[in-house]
Amino acid sequence: MNNLLKKFYIDPFLLAMLTVVGTATILPCQGSAKTFFSYLTTLAIALLFFMHGTKLSRQAITEGIRHWRLHLVVFCSTFILFPLIGLGLQILVPHWLSPELYLGFLYLCALPATVQSAIAFTSVAGGNVAAAVCSASASSILGVFLSPILVGLMMPTSGNSVDTTAAIESILLQLMLPFVAGHLARPLLANWIHKHKVWINRTDRSSILLVVYVAFSDAVVEGLWHKVNLGTIGMIVMLSLLMLFLVLSINTLVARLLGFNRADEITIVFCGSKKSLANGVPMANVLFPASIVGIMLLPLMIFHQLQLMICAVLAQRYARLSEAAQ
Repeated sequence: MNNLLKKFYIDPFLLAMLTVVGTATILPCQGSAKTFFSYLTTLAIALLFFMHGTKLSRQAITEGIRHWRLHLVVFCSTFILFPLIGLGLQILVPHWLSPELYLGFLYLCALPATVQSAIAFTSVAGGNVAAAVCSASASSILGVFLSPILVGLMMPTSGNSVDTTAAIESILLQLMLPFVAGHLARPLLANWIHKHKVWINRTDRSSILLVVYVAFSDAVVEGLWHKVNLGTIGMIVMLSLLMLFLVLSINTLVARLLGFNRADEITIVFCGSKKSLANGVPMANVLFPASIVGIMLLPLMIFHQLQLMICAVLAQRYARLSEAAQ
């Protein structure tokens, strides 16, 4: 089973998430259980971002800070190029894309880059790892502020609009405050975290799975599976592939036009094309009404798996080209 997952680069965490979605479909939390899980979810999200803060090294930030041109390209890709592509999808509404899923794609496009996979693929491909650590980490931090602002700017002015000021206040209290507290506590907890890294990662993922369960429970109660069918899933896959292809192609072209070397090009390609599931799931729980969180997370979940599979192949291709050049 593990060999099969590695061959097709299927993230085991995605399988766990699909299992949670299935559980929410059969046994959604309701009534007093929903109240309990809501409080538990708030605590889990705070713990998740506290751990993010403790794991972020200040040395990693300072090592890549001098590559400001590279970081600027990555940030433009993450917070300008993606949103522009997302806004372009409006031509598909409502004939090809439902308004709810369109909001899901807009939310996907507003998110920061993922950290772990961007660094991992950059390393495999032979890119500038120090710059990748700095760029991906900074994107994750900036996203706490920029993502709710982008969501507020891009969402329609009627219907499920987002109060940007209230969203930022919620983000600061529920996400940024635990993150800063965790980072300040890093000198005290760094050795303990390194020693128990495996269990810390499991705690992170368990927190995300809990948020997904609560979100999809609400969505199922609201009739999620009456709105989504196989054709809808296929449309999400096609649009995600198109979006990923555009971003990868544009980032490669821009990196070469601006004269970056191969190592920096690799960093731009992988850091500028990712969207963070780890940040996106809890942030959606803070930003949006519980009734629409489940359906809005579908594009993010599918895009997350596709970016892993395609970037894994691309990283191996870069690695082979580097070996051939040497």
